[in-house]
Amino acid sequence: MANYLDLPHRREIETLARSFTARTEWPTWLLLVGVYAGWFSVILASHWLGLWLSTLLLIPLVTLWLSLQHELLHGHPTRSTLLNTLLGYAPFAVWYPYTLYRDSHLLHHNDQDLTLPGIDPESRYLNQQQWDNSSPFERRVHGLTKTLLGRFLLAAPLAIARLVRDQWQRLPQVWPMWLAHGAMTLLMLGFIAHYSALPVWHYLLLVSVPALSLASVRSYYEHRPHPQPEQRTVINEASWPWSWLFLNNNLHLVHHDLPKLPWYLLPTVYRARRRQWVARSGGFVVQGYGQLISRHSLKAIDSPRHPFA
Repeated sequence: MANYLDLPHRREIETLARSFTARTEWPTWLLLVGVYAGWFSVILASHWLGLWLSTLLLIPLVTLWLSLQHELLHGHPTRSTLLNTLLGYAPFAVWYPYTLYRDSHLLHHNDQDLTLPGIDPESRYLNQQQWDNSSPFERRVHGLTKTLLGRFLLAAPLAIARLVRDQWQRLPQVWPMWLAHGAMTLLMLGFIAHYSALPVWHYLLLVSVPALSLASVRSYYEHRPHPQPEQRTVINEASWPWSWLFLNNNLHLVHHDLPKLPWYLLPTVYRARRRQWVARSGGFVVQGYGQLISRHSLKAIDSPRHPFA
């Protein structure tokens, strides 16, 4: 447990960890059943629901699945890496193999390296050399992704293109992972083609890509460059629709400090010591995604150039 926590706070968290809810992990189990049942239900009922209502239901459902995969890779609802991998392997979001996401994201949790380009695998910044080597067009694109609208529209296609480029270079080492993921994805797409009203291309382009775009709203401004690692991670006090969709990962500093804490306990731990968390973040607090939408839909939130990398 994080060593900066005072003794009463440690005891509160330990008490929560011994609770029936935490020991059984029933909220995560229930959510797993709900997401699987929801996805299959929408797919099978899509002829009755219609193409576009099915699409509107599937996009947030797949986004929620991405949030749930994040819980699985952090050791919930079981302590078994193998079992959690099996539970999270379904390729509902298509583009990223679960094991690739898991391994990359766990590297991201080295807080000393947060935001550093080339070290933090989830950094949204460029170092000076990368900036100098970028064309004017590339610089413009990087600048656009620093607006919320630009990130929503561009993050998913750029991430997919970067994934293809990077994984193609590593293909001799990673082909077994892609073979397994590709086989599962083909089975899923065959199921969609046979049982649903959605064409395969429609699911690929108008369900999975928008779901990635919606998920990118959460990661739009969850880290910033700062000399102090604990002040690089945001606390976003989002309202319930967003916090539910992102499984409370908007309380991102709490998650980074206590990565083993399950999603349903994050708000309780945060509210119990809100003043301490805000002080630890250096005041890096956002009052919900509405604030980001109103202020930064068209205005860049910061520079794509990292100030000290």
